[in-house]
Amino acid sequence: MHNTLSRHPLVRDLFRLAWPVLVAQVAVMANAVIDTLMAGHISAEDLAGVGIGAAIYVTVFVTLMGVLLALTPTVAHLHGAGRYAEIGEEVRQSGWLALALGFLAVVLLKNPEPLLAFSQLTPTVEAKVRLYLDAIAWSLPATLAFRVFYGFMAGIGRPRAVMAINLVGLCFKVPLNLVFIHGYLGVPAMGGPGCAAATAVISWFTVSIAWGWCMRRTDCEGYGVFARWSWPKAARIGPLLRLGLPIGATQFVDVTAFTFMALFIARLGPAASASHQIASNLAVLAFMLPLALGNATAVLCGQSLGARDALRARRAGKIGLLFGMGLASLVSGLLWLAAPTIAALYTPDPAVRRAAVPLIVLVAAYHWVDALQAVAVNILRGYKKTFWPMLIYAVSLWGVGLAGGVVLGLTDWLGPPRGAAGFWLAATASLAVAGAAVGAYFLRVSRLPVKNDGV
Repeated sequence: MHNTLSRHPLVRDLFRLAWPVLVAQVAVMANAVIDTLMAGHISAEDLAGVGIGAAIYVTVFVTLMGVLLALTPTVAHLHGAGRYAEIGEEVRQSGWLALALGFLAVVLLKNPEPLLAFSQLTPTVEAKVRLYLDAIAWSLPATLAFRVFYGFMAGIGRPRAVMAINLVGLCFKVPLNLVFIHGYLGVPAMGGPGCAAATAVISWFTVSIAWGWCMRRTDCEGYGVFARWSWPKAARIGPLLRLGLPIGATQFVDVTAFTFMALFIARLGPAASASHQIASNLAVLAFMLPLALGNATAVLCGQSLGARDALRARRAGKIGLLFGMGLASLVSGLLWLAAPTIAALYTPDPAVRRAAVPLIVLVAAYHWVDALQAVAVNILRGYKKTFWPMLIYAVSLWGVGLAGGVVLGLTDWLGPPRGAAGFWLAATASLAVAGAAVGAYFLRVSRLPVKNDGV
């Protein structure tokens, strides 16, 4: 059975699309791991400052980036239908959308006072968070423009260019971190927040490479991205927003549950916050594997639906779920077995290490249900089904996860307060609920006949 499955054309297509996305995403996450490792070896305050600053940044970035994720299924449907010349206009309109969202992102990150007041940080940590956000804000316009490039490349089934460019950017991360953290080459030393300045420089460098490469590739000419100038058009941006806003809202629910989890845990002190940063860093890094599979499966589903082949789309979705859960089982087992070793790699601080080990064990369970929901919700995006998943995530992640985390972690309503572990237990339960619901929704909508949605 294994040999038969491995020879299935859909399996080959899935892994052809998934592995470059995985490498590209791991390269992005490696930047965060490098930041955590380098900040952790300065001080617990620097690690906490980078962790909390990154949590606020990710809240803004992932929400706004979610709106731009509408481009991938839109391009995939057009590509599957053979309507290649229409793809360029969708990319240009997404570019205008990215420009507007980038401006909004800078404004939000330059004014973080409500979140900082809520987290009740020590003056030292708050100063580091503010410096981090001031630097990272200028990366977001470039990062969002790069997501348009990613959506275009993923939708046409050519993610290797994204992978290569992300790897080039990664090569500069450690040297630039050293420059901005320690103040080499005449640059003022910024400590942990220097990681954000390095990210901003790399973001503008990589987006310039991406669109410069695309402009010069003859095999991209058929899509007409640079064929003409286009002003913003409501008739084009409207459908992107109708598809993308629920994705952005879903991403907002997901990331705010994670962000407020970090902010609540910050009240427990620098050691608890630092250990949570290690656990969350691992959870997000492990998440890259099911996310890559989910993105690849969504493209296959979208292209199949564009070609009006509902059976192939359903099969692709089932195969993506099967492989996603199998790989998640392996990753979860590794995290559980290697928890002490992983904690030691992140920090030399004994207190932080002791607090991190039980959290990493919880991350092993968290990852398994995280993989289920990640693959399933991305498949639904390939089907252009984004509204009901948004509601499912709001109820499960805010209701079960965040509220449950406050109860288990900070109150004695259900026994002694469990601290950071209580938040991770509730988060795991919330993703189990979300994964079961979106998985069932996929099985339902994939039985329906394909409708002509105009794309």
